[in-house]
Amino acid sequence: MQKITLTITLAISALLLATLPVGAGELTKIRIGWQIPWATQGQLVQVLKHTDILAKNGLQAEFIGRTYGPILNEIALAGEIDVVLTADQPAAALFSKDKGWLGIGRLMYNRTLTYVPPKSAINSLAELKGRTIGIPIGAAAERVTVAALKKAGLDPAKDVKIINLGILEQGPLVLGGENSAQWGNLDALSGFDPTPAIFEAKGLIKVLDVGKVCSLVLMNENFIKENGTVAAQLMQSIFDAYDYYRQNIEQANGWFMAEAGLQLATNQACDVAASIEPNVWVKNRGEIRVTFIEEDFKIMDEAAEFMAPKLKKKVDMRKYVSDLHARNAK
Repeated sequence: MQKITLTITLAISALLLATLPVGAGELTKIRIGWQIPWATQGQLVQVLKHTDILAKNGLQAEFIGRTYGPILNEIALAGEIDVVLTADQPAAALFSKDKGWLGIGRLMYNRTLTYVPPKSAINSLAELKGRTIGIPIGAAAERVTVAALKKAGLDPAKDVKIINLGILEQGPLVLGGENSAQWGNLDALSGFDPTPAIFEAKGLIKVLDVGKVCSLVLMNENFIKENGTVAAQLMQSIFDAYDYYRQNIEQANGWFMAEAGLQLATNQACDVAASIEPNVWVKNRGEIRVTFIEEDFKIMDEAAEFMAPKLKKKVDMRKYVSDLHARNAK
C-alpha cells in the first residue's frame, strides 16, 4: 500500500509540475532540517541561505540546523520540519516509522574512511589483521569499514579488535600523535567527513580505504500533497545550488566554515570532503545530477541491511525513495 500511495503521489505531483510554472504566485513556506557541521550538504544549505535560488523556485525556507541525523529524525517525527537532509542510515530509520516520509532526490555522496598514522607501517586493510581499530559504532563508518575488511579477506569478528570511539574523540588522538606509529593502543581509526578530511588535508593521517554513503533529500508525503509542485521546486533548488557552488567553491566553503565552527577546517579540507561528489567538479550545468542510479540503491540497501537489527526489520528503500520529482531539474 505504501508503494502504491507513493507512486500515485509522485504521478500527481509530476502532472501538476507540467501545468504550473515553477515560482509562480506566492512563495511556499518550507522548513528544512539540516546538519550544521556536515559537508558537503552544509555548502549547499549556505548557498540557499545566501542567494535568491529558493525564491526563484517559488520557495521561502526556514532552516532548522542540528548536529546529526538522529536528532533531525526526532523533530521530523514531531512535525517540526517538512524536509530532512540526511544520510542513508538515518533515512532508513525514519522510513521504518511509516509516518509519511519519502526520499525525493539525491542530496550528495559523502565519504567514510579508514586511516592510520602517517608513520604507521600499515599500508593496506589486509595488514590490519591482529590490530585494533577505533570506530564510531552505529555510524556508516562502521558499516563501510566492516564491509571493506571482509573484502580484504579479514573476518572483522576474529581478525581485528574493534572498539567504539566517537568521531569527536578522534581529534585529540590524531593531533597528539603526529610522530607516532599508533594512536595510543589504536592502530587505525574509522570515521566520516568532514573530520577525516580535515586530518587528511593537514597530512595527519594515511588513508587505507574510502567508502561512499548516499545521502538523500526527504520530504513528508502530506506536505507534498498540500503544496503541489513543492518537491520538484526543492529539487530544482538543490540542482541550482550545486551550479552556484561549483562556480563559487571558496565562497561556499567560507560560508560553511563560518557557521559550522569546525576547528582546523580549511578550504582544502572542504574540497577533500567534496572530492567524492561529482556535482561539485562538473564542467557544465548539464552534467549535474540529483537523481539516483542503480549504484545508489545498492548503497541504500546496504544501509537498510545494516540498520535492520536495530530497527527490528529490513526497510525496502525502493518503497520510500523515488527521483520522479528530481528528473526535470535542469
